[in-house]
Amino acid sequence: MDPTTEDTQPDALEEISESTVFIPPSIHLGSLISGASYTHYTPIPPLVTTSKDDAPGTECVLGVDEAGRGPVIGPMVYGAFYLPLELHRPLLAETHHFDDSKVLTPAVRARLMKNVCTAETDLHNACGWAVKSLSARDIGAGMLKNGGSYNLNAQAMDATIEIIRKVIDSGVHVTEVYIDTIGNPGVYQKKLERIFPTVKMTVEKKADSLYPCVSAASVVAKVTRDVSCDVLYQEVMKNNPEASAEEATWGSGYPSDARCVAWLKNQMDSLFGWGNECRFSWGTIKDMIEIKGSAGVKVDWPVEDDEDNACLSDYFLNADMGSKAASEVDHLRLWFGSNVGQEAF
Repeated sequence: MDPTTEDTQPDALEEISESTVFIPPSIHLGSLISGASYTHYTPIPPLVTTSKDDAPGTECVLGVDEAGRGPVIGPMVYGAFYLPLELHRPLLAETHHFDDSKVLTPAVRARLMKNVCTAETDLHNACGWAVKSLSARDIGAGMLKNGGSYNLNAQAMDATIEIIRKVIDSGVHVTEVYIDTIGNPGVYQKKLERIFPTVKMTVEKKADSLYPCVSAASVVAKVTRDVSCDVLYQEVMKNNPEASAEEATWGSGYPSDARCVAWLKNQMDSLFGWGNECRFSWGTIKDMIEIKGSAGVKVDWPVEDDEDNACLSDYFLNADMGSKAASEVDHLRLWFGSNVGQEAF
């Protein structure tokens, strides 16, 4: 499987905060700054043989977890991590001590990620991984879509299905999948079992602390999101070099973080609000835009009269027909013509 490649513009990446220890290859700078969602897949590791007509390939276990579901700032990143079934616990839990990314320090997460990405290490030789980065712009656009919301659960489900399917389609013989879930795990699991009937599915809350492959997936997702937010922050603050130290931090990016709320208020543009780094579908953003006395400029979009909206089929109506009769005519029937009847013969 070829990794997704993209110009990473190293000069820009050098400007991220000093707290970042390792920049993974899953950082696609162009997509991040433009507000686009993207995927990244690593090559199949040397210890994993792919499925062929005469052999099923190495039996593999795959875990899925996400990072950044709740914040108002930055992408939501789904990670998938796979390796040979026989190495699942010995390599990940016993040798490298993977755990839920939330209980690991940033330095430990970065070290594990670096080992996974460094050639000739045991993790690099045995493990493959992928991420789906859902941008703040695309999350908001989906949830605010006219004609029916594409809610966050549906977006998360589609991201999960996409990365699992891509790994399987690349020839990896995945026999077991473990997924951390928010919500009803039974409903989630049944849907995935219908899509992947030959794979043993386990969807469970707190799976990131129960199954090492899910712990590893949570690490690659978390590191990718954290570095993504660093990159976005540096890009945004380039346009506001005069900001004070208090104004120049968005904290954790969660709506419950006072630093984040203060940053949003200070950085709000009266017409455009914010950039691609913010999720406009979040209640925090809506309230700031719509609250009385806010800095936002209210724009009224005029609604044109219906009589000005002509249909293409209007040009095919019989000019001799009255307006009332014409409005009641079956446009589709007139388009193809009406039956001439028996009297014509």
